[in-house]
Amino acid sequence: MEFEPHKCVEDEFKGNKILKIIKIDEEGNEVEKFGTIVSFGYKKAAYILQNIEEIKKFVESNEKKE
Repeated sequence: MEFEPHKCVEDEFKGNKILKIIKIDEEGNEVEKFGTIVSFGYKKAAYILQNIEEIKKFVESNEKKE
């Protein structure tokens, strides 16, 4: 599966640090409208890391064949 150009950036929401995965243009700038793919804070990031193998299995079993 091919993904649109993207990158991870740290940001802040209501005084708390968050990590965002954003769509970017050719120059590496965030796409203005609907540029955020996903964002989450420390606690969700920790849960994701604890379950990364299950997440990988989910992605692999649901990949679209092109």
